Amino acid sequence: MDKNKIIIFDTTLRDGEQSPGASMNTDEKIHLALQLEKLGVDVIEAGFAAASPGDFDAIEKIAGAVSKARVCSLARALEKDIKAAGEAIKGAKLGRIHTFIATSPIHMEFKLKMQPQEVIKRAVESVQYARSLCDDVEFSCEDACRSDISFLKEICDAAINAGASTINIPDTVGYLYPDEITARIGEIVKLIGERAVVSVHNHNDLGMATVNSLAAILAGARQVECTINGIGERAGNAALEEIVMAIKTRRDKFAPLYTDINLKEIYPSSRLVASITGIEPQPNKAIVGKNAFAHESGIHQDGVLKHKETYEIMHAEDIGLDKNSLVLGKHSGRHAFKDKLVSLGYELSNEQIEIAFNKFKALADSKKDVFDEDIRELVNDEFVGAEKTYEVLVLSSNSCNKGHASTALTLRYKDEILSDSALGNGGVDAIFKAIDRISGISGSLKEYQVKAVSQGKDALAKVTVKVEFAGEGAIIGRGLDVDTMLASAKAYVAALNTYLDAKR
Repeated sequence: MDKNKIIIFDTTLRDGEQSPGASMNTDEKIHLALQLEKLGVDVIEAGFAAASPGDFDAIEKIAGAVSKARVCSLARALEKDIKAAGEAIKGAKLGRIHTFIATSPIHMEFKLKMQPQEVIKRAVESVQYARSLCDDVEFSCEDACRSDISFLKEICDAAINAGASTINIPDTVGYLYPDEITARIGEIVKLIGERAVVSVHNHNDLGMATVNSLAAILAGARQVECTINGIGERAGNAALEEIVMAIKTRRDKFAPLYTDINLKEIYPSSRLVASITGIEPQPNKAIVGKNAFAHESGIHQDGVLKHKETYEIMHAEDIGLDKNSLVLGKHSGRHAFKDKLVSLGYELSNEQIEIAFNKFKALADSKKDVFDEDIRELVNDEFVGAEKTYEVLVLSSNSCNKGHASTALTLRYKDEILSDSALGNGGVDAIFKAIDRISGISGSLKEYQVKAVSQGKDALAKVTVKVEFAGEGAIIGRGLDVDTMLASAKAYVAALNTYLDAKR
């Protein structure tokens, strides 16, 4: 093993999906997994195989689709979980089973209701079983950073002897400060030596997930678990883009350490995650926020114009953000459009390019200028998501300032053309009621969000909805159009299609 290589373990598809409202369907997960492979992550934690049939299906399909990255499934220290994980990843070129058990006093007493020696015994048996199914096993001590250090050493040593090749020390609740995690990881690294890779998985409850991950790396950890945009449970996880760019930018601190991340795929990966989950990074988010490379102060603007490094420690181009985004319009041809797709990181078939080009031409007829973000959203909207059981064809919507609104709507359902109308308390309400009438499925709207994709009065509207059908949990739907009402209809129909796809 290269002692200077930092293994990037991406858990966007597992821990990231645990961010409230961030659920993804199988097609979206596969698409994101392929982008993570293009990004150059070493390990993709594709999900929790035992959690649901949907998770198992997604892991199994990702295992078959990915060839360069290692595909991993999480599993509790239970035989049924480990068996499911092994079955889900068996088709992977490179596979890993990641099994875990809690090791902190509070978890052992109140959650597991087990004595410390029982926990060690369970850990050993689980690692041994996982090792019989897969030659790459990772063992995690849940809540390791609130665990007794002596017990932590004992169980890590036992897991390695049982066959674990990676030992993960997660700060499950984001509790430790950098000096504390430095000391803890330092002791574990000294204990383990070269017998296994030491990994860290830091949560952001106190806003220190990234700095704690970097401190752990300097203390000897050689795998870091993280997510795109830092999404994840509660306050989120350590952000992949922040860790990678810190290592690259601060060579004075980290050399000769390095990652194999393709830096120019950072921004496209960030935008894909935001598009799929509907969770936008905050504007001032480091590296990928929309203000990350923006300068408003006159002093800053003057300095950057004279010499970029006066106020920029990295360049937007480093992460794949093309600042000269306005290049296409209604007179642009297929060749220019194809070149733009390539520059944005898309690899589409000729058939897909033709579909995307026709969508682009229709968009260019509706708005004066087409920006990179317009194209990203257009392509993601067309090729990422559930099968289009229903498709919006025609929408007519009328409303007045008293709140009364009416909608006439036509949908395509397989080979049928279906139309109906509805009244509502506003245009959006009327549209959703019309869709319910046509489909015969009533949905409950939990969240509605609209944003401009790019700039200008004619900017594309991106509508994100969360809809609950039959009380089975909220489903995300996204719609894109220059007409906000039409984008709303598309978003609701997208959620409906995802629901129907999951029921098959």
